[in-house]
Amino acid sequence: MPFNNRKLSINHREGTPQLSKANRRFTMSDPSVNETNSKIHRQFRNAHEGHKSHAGLDPTRASTGVVWCTERAYEHGFDVEPELGANLGQGAPEVDDDIEGSFERPSNIHISMTGREYGPAAGIKSLRAAVANMYNAHHREGKESQYTWENVCIVPGGRAGLIRIAAVLNNAYLGFFIPDYTAYNEMLSLFKNIARGTSVILTSNPRNPTGRVVKNPQLAEIQDICRDRATLVMDEFYGGYNYTSDCSGTTVSAADNIDDVYADDVLLIDGLTKRFRLPGWRIAWIVGPKEFIKAIGSCGSYLDGGANVPFQETAIPMLEPEKVRKEMVALQSHFRDKRDYVVGRLREMGFNINTIPDSTFYLWLDLEGLPDELSDGLNFFQACLEEKVIIVPGIFFDLNPSKRRDLFDSPCHHFVRFSYGPKIGTLKLGLDGIQRVVDNFKLGAHLEQAVEYI
Repeated sequence: MPFNNRKLSINHREGTPQLSKANRRFTMSDPSVNETNSKIHRQFRNAHEGHKSHAGLDPTRASTGVVWCTERAYEHGFDVEPELGANLGQGAPEVDDDIEGSFERPSNIHISMTGREYGPAAGIKSLRAAVANMYNAHHREGKESQYTWENVCIVPGGRAGLIRIAAVLNNAYLGFFIPDYTAYNEMLSLFKNIARGTSVILTSNPRNPTGRVVKNPQLAEIQDICRDRATLVMDEFYGGYNYTSDCSGTTVSAADNIDDVYADDVLLIDGLTKRFRLPGWRIAWIVGPKEFIKAIGSCGSYLDGGANVPFQETAIPMLEPEKVRKEMVALQSHFRDKRDYVVGRLREMGFNINTIPDSTFYLWLDLEGLPDELSDGLNFFQACLEEKVIIVPGIFFDLNPSKRRDLFDSPCHHFVRFSYGPKIGTLKLGLDGIQRVVDNFKLGAHLEQAVEYI
């Protein structure tokens, strides 16, 4: 059978070329030797067999990159003595109370009689009002249009909020950017894309995984372009990790540029997870026009049932605007110091870091200057696992919901996401492990040269 004009993929188990299925649009190029000979590449292919779209029907496939990486780490015994390893893959900040200047988190939760009852799917009114007040104080001062509790919906975590938004906007053609948050990938498949022309745009700002932020005036320009043309969904979970204003406590939000809080098609999603360092509470919010919020609140009754009421009640005093501002000062100073430590160590190892992240707690680390055996995210991930360090291959952030591109035809393939969210002791442990990875390959190269000389 001639191979002319036929597109190739990889045999999922042996890593050898095979004909693609007729409806698959895979790469025309042959697999690299590095890919063919790499166990972790073949394992990744096998886990994503045929790029099948019904991921939920295959219990062996993880839904997000972080979960997939964690499963591989457990296969290497990471869960036996986790204190000896460093998880720099999970997007979670340190949760302890030892950050200088940070307020102490509650150690127990009072449960009122109201907290024993089912709560409203859109959240309790008092917390919705507290969120609106915080946004007005930080982003709407002096503006005629002000948020009220009706502009806020409380949701049980960021993913639940995104799913609610997808349920409301699913009859839309949605545009997105790469690289971006891995969990978007499955959520994007919910959009039906029934009409031409982008009517919804989804993005994170500050950016996960690149650690960069779009701020004014560029952010305002983007909102002006979208105004009356498209609904803009802004994932602002890292808005507090802003290092562009000398750690003054200033947060980044599209709320600054909204003309009319009841008319502008802008949905903001944030919560206690990242900048309040409470990922286990699963309390987040969506801020937007009243009509959107009513619909998003209503669909919660059949999607997730709403957020935990006692945790909502406990969160209210945390959102006092001046308290939040002081908290952001402490947060930004602490995490900027950790960023500088990580960047310094990696540069000493020989990594080329041209752009220092100005937000989040992520570093989008380019591997192309490394030896071929380490220069892609999957192989680097595998090498780090051997030293009990978890990072996330960049390929997971290449959103590809319609499975139109081959897995390794990705501009993100030579990157990894490095998180400096953990405590400094974990960062040191992880960087020591990466140092061993680099040193081991340098030693291996020297030995190969010695053998050739002999």
